[in-house]
Amino acid sequence: MPFSYTTDEVLETIRMVEIENLDIRTITMGISLRDCADPDLKAAGKKIYEKIVRTAGNLVDVGEELERNFGIPIINKRVAVTPIALIAEAAGEDDYCYLAQVLERAACEIGINFIGGYAALVHKGFTRGDQILIDSIPTTLSETEHVCAAVNVGTTKAGINMEAVYTMGKVIKETAERTADRNGLGCAKLVVFCNAPEDNPFMAGAFHGVGEPDCVINVGVSGPGVILHVVKNNPDTDLGTLASLIKQTAFKITRMGELFGRAASKKLGVPFGVVDLSLAPTPAVGDSVADILEAMGLERCGAPGTTAALAVLNDAVKKGGAMASSYVGGLSGAFIPVSEDEGMSRAAAEGALTIEKLEAMTCICSVGLDMIAIPGDTSAETIAAIIADEAAIGMINKKTTGVRIIPAPGKTPGDYVEFGGLLGRAPVMAVNQFSPVAFVRRGGRIPAPLQALSN
Repeated sequence: MPFSYTTDEVLETIRMVEIENLDIRTITMGISLRDCADPDLKAAGKKIYEKIVRTAGNLVDVGEELERNFGIPIINKRVAVTPIALIAEAAGEDDYCYLAQVLERAACEIGINFIGGYAALVHKGFTRGDQILIDSIPTTLSETEHVCAAVNVGTTKAGINMEAVYTMGKVIKETAERTADRNGLGCAKLVVFCNAPEDNPFMAGAFHGVGEPDCVINVGVSGPGVILHVVKNNPDTDLGTLASLIKQTAFKITRMGELFGRAASKKLGVPFGVVDLSLAPTPAVGDSVADILEAMGLERCGAPGTTAALAVLNDAVKKGGAMASSYVGGLSGAFIPVSEDEGMSRAAAEGALTIEKLEAMTCICSVGLDMIAIPGDTSAETIAAIIADEAAIGMINKKTTGVRIIPAPGKTPGDYVEFGGLLGRAPVMAVNQFSPVAFVRRGGRIPAPLQALSN
């Protein structure tokens, strides 16, 4: 039986799109490259390029057709591939930058915004291929425009690989230095995860997990502006009732996302995967998660009560989404990226929001410390310790956490860094000056917590 819509529903959708910044943030095609492994790295590269172009060649055209048909913008069309460390390891080479260039050429050929999967999963230890890939990340991110990288350093089941954490502190420092002419922009394309999901459509952390099918379409919806409208229209509503109203709105947004995903799946001839119902903000005024929290009654995001307000928001969004689709996945929550959220950036500049408060908020939200600029002279050990703190939150709470942090070369607290586009601008935030060096350099593996023993 075909869908039918009332006039009020049509007008509501038009208002959401034209006034409240409603959009499909991304349609992301996941592509398995497991059949592209080859002892000859150049042969593997040829297979990888041909498979991506063959499989995702129509992705942008289909996305644009859906935009026209439904009248709702799709901001990004993206591809995520099998972690390259798993594929490249079949070859005996000592440098995988060639494959990063292959991914870049494929992304340019099919016209997508980003390609994710220059990734390694090292939560319990390194293989030779993992180490080679991680060592190549600074070069890759400085020499490509579309390639995104991710490294998973911990899980609830395995604990936290502190050798990998320290390594990533040094990788982030080097990546920032190699892109110093762009305020350390390379770091904006790198996420360090704990409990990384296999079906995440959002960059920079997307990769196509080994448990996924050969090809799949995942959709990431957004809608902070729509939720903000609901909260502002109910200034005197108690929090329980407000949560219900947010939940109803999230239901509508998620249904729209699944509609797009299934339409894309049908047109492209690949399976539909998941809807990621994360509230993903942009630098545009009125498209901010921080503004939602302030509309709940906080003078500024970061004030006492911020974590509780975020809990109300995140839980309501998840409940509404879960009612709308049986295939909710990815990250699914509220993002709090400082540079990409005009309200977060303002709160950080005014001193209402600190890195410590953001860390507390990550106990609630997706994903973690995101798009935060810190002084360029911050040590690799301090960056690694920040990663370890965030990974510990994820490990203990059985949730995905991540760190996308930018030590902006030459910048100090109070300076601003400009990234442009959806990446926005951010104030450089102060970092605790007490040293974690001895702790980080202990290495080893932080054991999995007791809650990992769930079998």
